[in-house]
Amino acid sequence: MVDIDNVSAKLKYIYDQAVVRKDLILHGQIGRMPRFISEYLIAKACGDHITPECLKKVSELVERYYREPQEKDRVKFDLVKNGRVDLIAEIKVEKDVDTGLNFANLLNIPIEDPIIIPDIIVENNPRLLEMGLWGKVTIEYNPTASIKMTVTDFKPFQIAEIELEEFAKGREEFTTEEWIDILISTIGYNPTILPKRKKLIILTRLLPLVEENINLMELGPRNTGKTYVFSNSSFYARIFSGGRISPAVLIWNLARDAPGEIPTRDCVVFDEIAKIRFINAAEMMGKLKHFMASGEYERGKRKGSSGCSLAFLGNVDVSGERPIEDFTYVLPEDMRDVAFIDRLHGFIPGWEIPKVGKAEVYLSRYYGFATDYFSEIMHQLRKKHEFIAHITNNVELQNVDRRDQIGIERIASGLLKLLTPHGEFTNEDLKLAMDIAIEYRQRIADWLHYMAPGEYRMKRIGYRVKG
Repeated sequence: MVDIDNVSAKLKYIYDQAVVRKDLILHGQIGRMPRFISEYLIAKACGDHITPECLKKVSELVERYYREPQEKDRVKFDLVKNGRVDLIAEIKVEKDVDTGLNFANLLNIPIEDPIIIPDIIVENNPRLLEMGLWGKVTIEYNPTASIKMTVTDFKPFQIAEIELEEFAKGREEFTTEEWIDILISTIGYNPTILPKRKKLIILTRLLPLVEENINLMELGPRNTGKTYVFSNSSFYARIFSGGRISPAVLIWNLARDAPGEIPTRDCVVFDEIAKIRFINAAEMMGKLKHFMASGEYERGKRKGSSGCSLAFLGNVDVSGERPIEDFTYVLPEDMRDVAFIDRLHGFIPGWEIPKVGKAEVYLSRYYGFATDYFSEIMHQLRKKHEFIAHITNNVELQNVDRRDQIGIERIASGLLKLLTPHGEFTNEDLKLAMDIAIEYRQRIADWLHYMAPGEYRMKRIGYRVKG
């Protein structure tokens, strides 16, 4: 039995500023600020003791310095009039190789005029060059300069540099059971009310965020947090909630010669899959199936490869284990195809995850990793490939074809990355990951047999750990 209070305290001691109380967000998102920034500001102002006074300070801070996109001219007016302006903003830096200058883009305020940002600020905050950072920024105005706006100070609201090695080293201080509870708390669930099986299923929702080129489907009741996990765990995911999707948006926009979501994201999520409609469906499904099988995309003259993973989510009103064929109706007509189904690596039993009820019962009140920190950790974990190599060398799969093998190895690898990022796992850890991987792929094998029994025989997948 895990003593979650003790584990929570130990987590705070080891990781310090990388963790926050996950119930902070229950006190309300601040204005239109992203969830993780609200989390940061409340933690900074209130620590572990939430009071009306500290929440008021946060609200006043945001009211004073945060500007909406439509207020861009107010920002420029204040800047010219006063010579400087302080803002809460999300900044992304671009390097101009011709001039050698760095230019700051305020992603939440669409100011078109160039803004210079010095090397020293960029060097101290390297993530400005990647996905960007939120923080408090000071911009000064010089009417006599050729480029009149310059960032003179930046205080990030996120950890400026994240080391995967430090994260992995801290994992050594916890048992696997304790670490599972930490991860569950991190994504917002209360670990004390969930049995181990349900915790593991919830964590498998994160697999597309830590493993490259993994394709998963989850069907289950509404209000179980399917979309919530993706929208509140990673900045590298793109969610399509029903609607029409074109090859230009998903793969490559030929008119603008710009990459779509698959070439640029860690994960693309198709939510409410029954309502997804592809523009140029035949072309789209052909290109999607090609990418799911090979990790390669092609449109027009543009070709390339991407590690983007795909998640297909849908709502079904069921309880308890059901025959896989019962779910075929949920798919749009274009996806009721064995070639598409075979390219899915696994099927998450979403009907086993409980609906989220009262916040004070179902949501975490303990420490967990800060959202932006954990998002970056998962992004970095995608580049670790030794887990698949270990599985290939130490596990003998039974009754599988090549696609079964690929799916099982990727699911097990992703789960081991989450549970044992330090790379030290026991046979029990390996079997835990393999059991889930086999189960998830078995559902796909059963589905294929139902849809095309002449082509896909009934089989029971198994494995043996060597040695």
